[in-house]
Amino acid sequence: MAIGWAAAVVAIAAAATAQAREVAGVTLDETTRVAGKELRLQGAGLRKKALFKVYVAGLYLEHPAASPEEAVSSDQVKRMVLVMTRGVGHGTFAEALDQGFQRNSPQQLSALEGRLDRLKAMIPDLREGDTIDVIYQPGVGTTVRGQGRTLTLPGKDFADALFAVWLGPNPVDGDLKRELMSR
Repeated sequence: MAIGWAAAVVAIAAAATAQAREVAGVTLDETTRVAGKELRLQGAGLRKKALFKVYVAGLYLEHPAASPEEAVSSDQVKRMVLVMTRGVGHGTFAEALDQGFQRNSPQQLSALEGRLDRLKAMIPDLREGDTIDVIYQPGVGTTVRGQGRTLTLPGKDFADALFAVWLGPNPVDGDLKRELMSR
């Protein structure tokens, strides 16, 4: 009887492991529901800056993408979740967003600037363990949630530019980009 119980515990633990992925001590579910759609974790990784671990990111897509370009440009429900592994001030995070937009969407920057300014203004100082959710829904726009704040920004062009910060030709972290596409 004890062997049967031990086998059941191992099977349950294996099933639980299959339902989540751990990166740098942060556990991300393999699936999530957004707007009535089931999204799957395309990939997850750690954003590093110099020697510091900054956040764990997870990319969820309604339909798997074969390339970063497809993940960015596809008109499907998608979610990027960021879980902070250290504190980051508002100004530092806003500056990183600015750089990501400038490096990946320079031709669209003038059309995106007002929405980007609204996004930067809503991001607070972040502490270890804080979460930022970025969700794009076709026809709705990009909703950003974090620390009790929510902002929805219209336009697929904005979503493309924001997701390109992590997945564009000049991402904030090349290793993270590869990990986000790792399936």
